[in-house]
Amino acid sequence: MKTFVLRRCVAMIFLVLGVSALAWLLMYLSPGDFLTPLKAQRDVSPQLIESLRHQFGLDRPWYIQYGRWLWNIVHGHFGESFSSKTPVIELLKLKLPNTLLLNLTSLMFAWVIAIPLGVLSAIYQDSIFDRISAFLAYAALSLPEFFLGLLAIYFAAQTGWFPIGGMTSIEYDFLSPWSQFWDKAYHLILPTIVLGIGGIASTMRLMRANFLENIRAEYVLTARAKGLPEGIVMFRHVLRNAINPFLSSVGYVFAGLFSGSLLVENVMNYPGIGQLLYQAIISKDMFLALGSVVMGSVVLILGNLVSDLLLAWSDPRIRLGN
Repeated sequence: MKTFVLRRCVAMIFLVLGVSALAWLLMYLSPGDFLTPLKAQRDVSPQLIESLRHQFGLDRPWYIQYGRWLWNIVHGHFGESFSSKTPVIELLKLKLPNTLLLNLTSLMFAWVIAIPLGVLSAIYQDSIFDRISAFLAYAALSLPEFFLGLLAIYFAAQTGWFPIGGMTSIEYDFLSPWSQFWDKAYHLILPTIVLGIGGIASTMRLMRANFLENIRAEYVLTARAKGLPEGIVMFRHVLRNAINPFLSSVGYVFAGLFSGSLLVENVMNYPGIGQLLYQAIISKDMFLALGSVVMGSVVLILGNLVSDLLLAWSDPRIRLGN
């Protein structure tokens, strides 16, 4: 187990390096830079533009800029945002927990609904319930998340039942701790539903397929031949074995949610790392954009590592260190 984790951590370093180099190169090759809007202003002198380019290090070749950025990363410094003059690490500390909270609530929301639906669809295969569930799953997969986000905003604006954007109310700082908790939960309802709907569809289909595969296994026939009640056979034996492939896909489900949240955050004005990354790309704030990309990559890689560890924990036959 230790060997496996160490090997994955070493691979993570090279993977993050590759992602950061690709992101840096794409931003460097795209037209313009952070100072491009200033050049269009008549009252800004060319001397000032050149002074700012030198101050931000934009007058150096891309490989020197990237090398200096990597050197700063090794020393725990992600650079400083061009637009806000704030250390990038401080902005990431502020926004990343919000994105992780949204993804975790969406993941739990998807699990709570999808796992029972998948199990029941497998047990009552080809029934009306199974057909309706399959239809709803395909419908949910067909709807883009940004469209669901727009529908959610329209619904909130028309009914007034939910807040439109944000994570807290204006009076949040003056509320009691318990009221602050419910205020955050209230603002998370719509983003969680929008982001979790796609996860429900994919998770339900996966759970149904795994359950059907295990229902036909020989150990199920043996358990029934021994006279075990059907409920024990289904939920103690079949469900436990069907959950293993599901655990191995948790990292990929979380990756899908994380990438989807980048879009949902911008559509629904949720203050997370996705909104931060979008603003950084639009303004060509290189250090902020790269810090957001690297942090997102690390979270996704760690999510896949956790799914592998969960799979090994649930199934003692798996030895990750081999």
